[in-house]
Amino acid sequence: MKFETLELPRRLRANVRVALPLALLLAASAIAYADAVSELGSFSIFDKVDLAQLAKSDVKTAHGPPMGNPRFLSVQSCYVASGSPAQQIEALRRWDPTRHRELKVFLHSDLPANPTAANFSKLQNAPDNGPVRSFVSATQKLSPELQISKDEAKKFSPAGAGGGAVPAAVAKFWSDVLAARKHSFSSGGTSAQPPYDHGGQAIRVSEELNGLLRQQEKIRRQFSGFLGNTGIGRGAGSFSPELYWELLDVDDQGVVSLGAYYNRGGAGGSYQAADVLYYASGGYYVSLTLYQMWPVNVEGKTSTLVWRGDMISAASLASLHGVERLGSESVMMKEILKAVTLFRRDSSGAR
Repeated sequence: MKFETLELPRRLRANVRVALPLALLLAASAIAYADAVSELGSFSIFDKVDLAQLAKSDVKTAHGPPMGNPRFLSVQSCYVASGSPAQQIEALRRWDPTRHRELKVFLHSDLPANPTAANFSKLQNAPDNGPVRSFVSATQKLSPELQISKDEAKKFSPAGAGGGAVPAAVAKFWSDVLAARKHSFSSGGTSAQPPYDHGGQAIRVSEELNGLLRQQEKIRRQFSGFLGNTGIGRGAGSFSPELYWELLDVDDQGVVSLGAYYNRGGAGGSYQAADVLYYASGGYYVSLTLYQMWPVNVEGKTSTLVWRGDMISAASLASLHGVERLGSESVMMKEILKAVTLFRRDSSGAR
């Protein structure tokens, strides 16, 4: 039926024509919200979320599902952020954690497609503090706790002087290790990473990453199409990541790490992203953070519903039971809450 055939005043007929698209738009928005919340509940720990209430609250965090491997731990978070998913993805790409001392990231630097040892020269500018001194000492002693391969350990030479908090010989050794491991990742993904076997037991990061995902089947299914095109837990993949390295504090021990960040746009303006620390000199074996983002409209404002899943594999977790393990989970939740809160503060100020 055409609206022109209705017995309505001309002005009212015009208002109806305007109101109908608006009503359809609002209905479509309501369906989009429901779809986002429904999808969130289908794979995450957050099976029931009130979007309007979540938008007014802080970040929600929860323990991930129990996992069979005692080295594994996971935490999930969700929140509503201002702006579109594309804006959130861009903010994640640009965010520099070294701006916040409480995050304990001493150095952070992006890497080009083909880095050399010179791209890690910032190591010689590391701060002179307890964690960095512990890192230097462990390197000079070739501590069995260093997560390197036997072949990498053979290449360390204590010769050389100078270099501030990190002596030149230590800086050169790690620059060479990081450059070689980055090239291995670019050519063959995590499957090409040398094992951590300097200390005896051989740990392979691909197996750790795949183990983390196998223990969380709903999450694995949600991200399988995306992760299948990355270098996470497999070969190089077809997606090109943004690469970086860091020097950070893990339990009062300085740790150098290599990371890769991927993202992919989906239907309706949604996004998936993955941030993997695929190499660490100590403290943990691997760390993986996944993001799912949906566009939503909250009180007339363009917003994003964000789910974040953090997973980690670390030798130190294997010996924890009962209260100690719960305590470790609580610490992880607090650290993630801190990082997300600081990121939201920085990204909202940038818009």
